[in-house]
Amino acid sequence: MRSIGRDGFTRRRFLANTYALGAASFLDLPGSAAAEPPPETKKIRLVHAPVICFAPQYLAEELLHLEGFTEVEYVEITGSTATNALADGRADLTQSAAPDIVAGLDASPDVIAIAGIHVGCYELFVHPEISSIRELKGKRAVVTDVPSTEYVFLSSIMAYAGMDPRKDIDWVIAKTSAKAMQLFVEGKVDAFLGFAPQPQELRAKHVGRVILNTAQDRPWAQYFCCMLCARGDFVKENPVATKRVLRAVLKAADICAQDPERVARYLVKKGFEPRYDIGLEVLKSLPYRRWREAQPEDTLRFHALRLHEVGMIKSSPQKIISQGTDWRFLNDLKKELKA
Repeated sequence: MRSIGRDGFTRRRFLANTYALGAASFLDLPGSAAAEPPPETKKIRLVHAPVICFAPQYLAEELLHLEGFTEVEYVEITGSTATNALADGRADLTQSAAPDIVAGLDASPDVIAIAGIHVGCYELFVHPEISSIRELKGKRAVVTDVPSTEYVFLSSIMAYAGMDPRKDIDWVIAKTSAKAMQLFVEGKVDAFLGFAPQPQELRAKHVGRVILNTAQDRPWAQYFCCMLCARGDFVKENPVATKRVLRAVLKAADICAQDPERVARYLVKKGFEPRYDIGLEVLKSLPYRRWREAQPEDTLRFHALRLHEVGMIKSSPQKIISQGTDWRFLNDLKKELKA
């Protein structure tokens, strides 16, 4: 008889996943997916950004060795979006926020969305005198750059509220996420779209109030925040490697959902997040098993409609989906990894 844990996770699947992680981390055992040819390349380049929600991507390093990759590189990004690292050839695959992926698909033919990962991450902080998104009209919102992930995401939010992000708000460019948050803490800007662990840090400081939590508030909670995308050339030339990378990331997402304490310790050990309590809070707050249920195409269509309506992307939602997505690996793995 199968033992079902929270979120319907089977004990058998959990033990298989944690064994793979434990073997890779502590026993250094080789491994690979059965009945599949080896990956076309032994090296894979992923993105590292100062965000805990990328935990499946970081945790996947251990599982990727079991998938036949001998070299796993994390490319540091500062001052650019994750999709830019794909478009300019610095990375092969990465998680990124869905609105950022939509903008990346519009800007570059060599970016392909291949899966959704989880909901949440972003929270919109304002100062007490502001009580709604519409009240941001004429106010100052801080972002690291224009464009940047938070700029595109907040633009989609504003477009949904009937505003024009190109005209209705004063964008303040801070260049770094740390400086952006500090400007909000000092009261020099009115709005700040924070991503994990920034919301946790602001709450600890008792600064600002949240008027939108994308993990809880509709319609945002219905759609993916982080999705996985890849270089189009990489997918075309390395289909087996692409599927193996996706398998590792999805297994890692399941482990994040089932054993957040262990993953938080891993993030601290590997230097991705120095504070265990913050890492654990973030991991527990995000639905990492949403990849099994939601349709990533719905997410891209939602944000593409918003951004196309305000003229921030040229491509129609239909074109974005038809030319910029490849769900065949995800569909196969949903069957293979069915709990």
